[in-house]
Amino acid sequence: MKKLLFKIKDNALYIKEKVRLSNENKNLLNTNVISSDELIFSLDYLNNNIKITSTFINELAKNYSIDTIIVEKMEFVSTILNIVKNNTSIINLIINEDTQLTFKICELIIKTNIKNVSCYNLQPFMIEYLDKYNVLVESRNEILYLSNFMLQNNLSVFSSMFYKMSIQVDVPMSLQDEEDFEAFIKINKYLKTINVNYVNKNDLEYIINTLRRNNKKNVKIVIHDNISNEDTINYLREFNKKKSKRYKIYFVLEYSDDYLESNLLKQTNNNILKTCGYVIILIIAILFIYVFYDNYNSMKNDENTKTSIKEIINLDNTETIINEMNKDLKDNDKKVTNKDVASVFKNINPETVGWLKVPNTNIDYPVVQTTNNSYYLNHDIFFNDNKNGWVFMDYRSDVINLSDNLVIYAHNRYYNGIMFGNIQNMMRYNWYSNPENRTITFKTLYETLEYEIFSLYKIETTTDYLKVIFPDNKSKMDMFNLIKSRSIYNFKVDLNENDKIITLSTCADENNKYVVHAVLKRN
Repeated sequence: MKKLLFKIKDNALYIKEKVRLSNENKNLLNTNVISSDELIFSLDYLNNNIKITSTFINELAKNYSIDTIIVEKMEFVSTILNIVKNNTSIINLIINEDTQLTFKICELIIKTNIKNVSCYNLQPFMIEYLDKYNVLVESRNEILYLSNFMLQNNLSVFSSMFYKMSIQVDVPMSLQDEEDFEAFIKINKYLKTINVNYVNKNDLEYIINTLRRNNKKNVKIVIHDNISNEDTINYLREFNKKKSKRYKIYFVLEYSDDYLESNLLKQTNNNILKTCGYVIILIIAILFIYVFYDNYNSMKNDENTKTSIKEIINLDNTETIINEMNKDLKDNDKKVTNKDVASVFKNINPETVGWLKVPNTNIDYPVVQTTNNSYYLNHDIFFNDNKNGWVFMDYRSDVINLSDNLVIYAHNRYYNGIMFGNIQNMMRYNWYSNPENRTITFKTLYETLEYEIFSLYKIETTTDYLKVIFPDNKSKMDMFNLIKSRSIYNFKVDLNENDKIITLSTCADENNKYVVHAVLKRN
């Protein structure tokens, strides 16, 4: 049974574990001691008698003018905060143990009258959270640790946690990941999608129970896993059938193309493949004509779409647009500004984040971004079903607080050259050897960014170049050096830990990708 020693010194109440009891107190392991020199309570007694101990501590604080409590270990803090919840004179909390402050402790602090906290470490979003309640925090350790969950979802600040609509959860989760996940669920107000790469029944139940405890509804859990476990499949089927409408939580399965293809082939009747030669030739001819027509039609539709967009707003002629809009306004009328022009462009598609242009290619498109990396694979900028999709940014990338790596995707429509159909041509020497072709322009709604190409290559499908944030500079430079070493040409561009890059990625074929990397110009 743990015993806590309460000792008064100056205007502070020190609280620490009493490890060695005096001879007089050795026979009092199951009791509580009060003397003029020290107060000893068992932890169980404190937790079971909050009202009594709270009244006693309040009188003690009043008689000795105590305004500070100093706690030796983090495990005792929640008990002490519950005891001083209604105390008006104690305004300072000092935690001596070199342990990170938890969100649960933060929730208890704001329910007290404490205005100043000194601890070893805490995450940045907790600083903002406590600041909302006028609680100042002093951290003894400047190195702020982010769990894998927080790092992967770029949740370093409170506003990100509050407004985030889509997150990635990698399971199994560490204890720190679970604690941060539960803190995120408590804070967030707009969550719509949880992406999970690997699951089993226990992991799914943990996520569901956490959402339900915090009354989260209308959440879609997207599972990117080729599930074959019968127990997990039955759980998903039963949940969606019986509980999803009641809880307003839904499971969506996204199998890989390879998995679907392999399972489809297993079910194919071999007899269907035995067709007559002239039928095969006829089908091939029809398909050839269809593909030719489809590619031509897609190219014309793409040209018409871009023409329509440029007629609505010309990003290269913003000043003319503003002058034209202001021409007939009276002196007292509100003038149109750059921000208004941006809002006009947003009217085309509110998910627009910028305009991408690569010299001497057909890559000249507005870029959109939503809460996942699947919607714009088969929808255009006007939200119409379109197998050509559109040019879109990875949902994890951020153009406002510029990510270390802006990742942009599009389909490779090589035969008609639309979307990223010209990236294959960028791999040719006569293109990349021309310095005029090496500047990629990305115009956000508020600024123009110019990136210089430093690496391009074809590689077997991998995700190691798709990281958008990094835990430290070493991890960042490791990836920069890796992708630079893959380049088919030495562009002689140096990178450092302060650089930010843009990545263009598209399919080369079923098993390979074309990738282009460029670094933000330092001027």
